[in-house]
Amino acid sequence: MSTIKDVAKEARVSIATVSRVVNKSPKASKSAIDAVTNAMNKLGYRPNAAAKALVSKKANTVGVLVGDVSDPFFGLLIKTVDKIAYQNGKHTLIGNGYHDPQQEREAIELLIKNRCDALIIHSKGLKDEELISYAKEIKGMVLINRHIEALADRCVSLDNYKGAYLATEYLIRHGHTKIACIASNHSIEDTDERKQGYLAALKHYGIKLPKNYIESGSPDAEGGMKAMINLLTKSIDITAIIAYNDYMAAGALSVAQENGIPVPDKLSIMGFDDGLIARYLYPRLTTVHYPIELMAEKAAILALKLANGESIEPEPLHFSPTIVRRDSVGKA
Repeated sequence: MSTIKDVAKEARVSIATVSRVVNKSPKASKSAIDAVTNAMNKLGYRPNAAAKALVSKKANTVGVLVGDVSDPFFGLLIKTVDKIAYQNGKHTLIGNGYHDPQQEREAIELLIKNRCDALIIHSKGLKDEELISYAKEIKGMVLINRHIEALADRCVSLDNYKGAYLATEYLIRHGHTKIACIASNHSIEDTDERKQGYLAALKHYGIKLPKNYIESGSPDAEGGMKAMINLLTKSIDITAIIAYNDYMAAGALSVAQENGIPVPDKLSIMGFDDGLIARYLYPRLTTVHYPIELMAEKAAILALKLANGESIEPEPLHFSPTIVRRDSVGKA
């Protein structure tokens, strides 16, 4: 395997000159660039990425922390960030946190050690104080799907409360008053905000329901199935359901169909996120659109600008959800 010394000898320049060419230093002359490039091609030399990072103090990578890369929601987030990174000549390094404080901490530390130019962090496990501490250390760090007032200009978030309120209101306007809520059992702010949005809409329209109209489960199809089974087991009168996300809604929908409850003729179901699954369920799922692509793009661009020390013009970073009307909601 060829070394930098071999390239210098072949190009008849110093090792320092080869280093300048490899690291694209403005001090490298055109003749030196041509000679070194030809020598590298002839010898099949590939610069060591770690060595380049030591010289430039950058690894030309954008770090992304997500909950679970196998979740299509996070897959779309990563794909969008990777597109922006590629457009800026950078690669993407990914870490999974699984909403666990220690795993999130270890993933962030790894991204920092790999000299990521910018960090897009989706953290639900770490406390505000720790994330603020990381942000002070890493100027190109941006939080997504979380709002911390002390980092307001570096937080790209969604109004989860409003999304759940709109979903519940949509059901109410279709004549529903017996609306159950299938919530997530994860102790994160998204869970609380969506549940509070549901309760606020009921209160605004003067609807009082017992606490047993709320059932929780893991935020996936299996959790939705179990929550739906529990609701049916209670034998309470329900005409509509608002679910924490589309996967829980899909689970609830399958249980309803298995029990001969037609949707939306006898039961209406609302999802949240507007993921790909919502378009291919039968009936197609009415849901709340979560603009994750737009948010991820905004977060990636902001992180890169901060990392490069560019001036940032103040702009709204708190996004609003919207209702996507499909086929799973009918009149009460």
